[in-house]
This record gives sequence, structure tokens and C-alpha cells, in this order.
Amino acid sequence: MTGIIGKKVGMTQLFDDDGNVVAVTVVQAGPCPVTQVRTLDTDGYEAVQLAFEECKDKHISKPELGHLKKAGIKHGMRHLVEFDGPGDLKIGDTVTVEAFEDGQAVTATGVSKGKGFQGTIKRHNFSRGPETHGSHNVRQPGSIGASAYPARVFKGMRMSGHMGAQRVTQQGLKIVRRDIENNLLLIKGSVPGAKNSVVVIKGR
Repeated sequence: MTGIIGKKVGMTQLFDDDGNVVAVTVVQAGPCPVTQVRTLDTDGYEAVQLAFEECKDKHISKPELGHLKKAGIKHGMRHLVEFDGPGDLKIGDTVTVEAFEDGQAVTATGVSKGKGFQGTIKRHNFSRGPETHGSHNVRQPGSIGASAYPARVFKGMRMSGHMGAQRVTQQGLKIVRRDIENNLLLIKGSVPGAKNSVVVIKGR
């Protein structure tokens, strides 16, 4: 299991060994202390729980604070994430960007940018209606169902509504470079989420 929790810093670009410009996303990843290790004997599955981002004790619940103190962490941590699969980590270990390698394929999970209430053209890529000859159907969604039968609108109809702010997993990403001193991962391409949003990186 190779995984880490981080915060999206933004995007920039750098030059690879061949002189080509590569757009990268900068992720402030870790350090993430191990707070719990799940085993088949005690939990029925194998996983490792990591913590990220220090915070004041008053900003988390007392059960969470007791859980962290049991793992030897004396201050609050804002985020706890489990990574499925067996691993060699123990409580007290710390995961950093050194767990990854340059060129390694990874998967990034985050919450996409919220776009608010949007229409069908922006939300579902619908086409526009005619704009001439007195047509009022310029950005309307069109028919959403029949009248006599079934006399209702089917569930799941693509209509206007809240767009974005959903959990998104981006696959096929690659680590271009690591900055071990500053705990930074430079990942080729875009990563879901806005700036300063939490991102979960899993090695493949």
C-alpha cells in the first residue's frame, strides 16, 4: 500500500529531460503519521489509517482526540483517511513523499470545484436551440417526458441543478518530480479540487 494525504497548492510548469514543457499540479503531501492499523484478526480487513494537517484540539471531537492520543499523537489532526490493503507500516510511523518514486503512476481523489446551480448546457453539455425566427427555445432543456403515459418524469432525467462539489477520482496520473525537503509532489496534469483542498494520493 502506497498512499498519502495532501493539500493542493496550485499548478505550474517545468521542463523535462527532453526540454519539453510539462504542466504539473503541486501537492503539499504529508507528513502523515499512522494512527491505526487494521488487521484481518481484529477488523476483518487490512488497511492503514493516516492523519494529516495539525489543528487545535478544540477543532475536533473528544473521541477523535482520544483516538489520536492512543496512537501517540499529542495534538489534533484535521483529516483521517484509511488506505485499503496490506502494508508494513506500524503505529508511530510517518509517511512522507519519500514513499513515492519519480515516474510512478498514481490516482488522485478530491472534491471538485462547486459551480452552483447550472443549466443543462453547462451541466450536461446539451446543445443550444435555434436563435432565429422567433424561437424562444434558446437555452431550454427541451422535452422531459410524455403527457398521457407515463404522466410523470422518470428519475435520473438530466436537468438543471447543483453542479460540482462532488468526490472525483482522477486516474492515469504520473509523478514528475518530488521535493523531499518541502514535502511536495509534482504530478503531471490536473488534480481534482480547488486550491487548498484536500487530495488523497494512492500509488498504483
